Amino acid sequence: MRLLLTSDTQVPARAKRLPEALLAAVDAADAVIHAGDWTDEATLDLLESRSRLLIGVYGNIDGPAMRRRLPEVARAELGGLRFAVVHETGPAAGRERRCAARFPDVDVLVFGHSHIPWDSTAPGGLRLLNPGSPTDRRRQPHHTFLTLTLVDGDLRHTTLRRLPGKA
Repeated sequence: MRLLLTSDTQVPARAKRLPEALLAAVDAADAVIHAGDWTDEATLDLLESRSRLLIGVYGNIDGPAMRRRLPEVARAELGGLRFAVVHETGPAAGRERRCAARFPDVDVLVFGHSHIPWDSTAPGGLRLLNPGSPTDRRRQPHHTFLTLTLVDGDLRHTTLRRLPGKA
């Protein structure tokens, strides 16, 4: 199973549109996970129309319309792994411990908010993944998203995808 993870797309505030490389990866994915801060419903509509399966949550800058359509926390079983998605997890210091306590029944937690790619494993095995942002790199060297390959309940490949140029 091929997954695409993205967050903090913030169209049209940070970019006029989603990058073509991200959209091509959406088309190739079996499921797309978006960890919030969409900004507009048009981006949600676009990803819903192009995704085989879309799992998303609202972020801190998403308004009432997005909050009506999306949960604060989403959960799904994909490829034999239990996923949770949330926008914010708090400060980096102590993140693994906090998230493991909050999501004890999850194998993979996808989060956003910081725009900083993150890949770590908490004691007990919870994998924490932040795909960064495809449109607002902040202090990061690249705009990014993540792709994952799941095989028989095992996370085989996690690849941070760097996008060229300005979104």
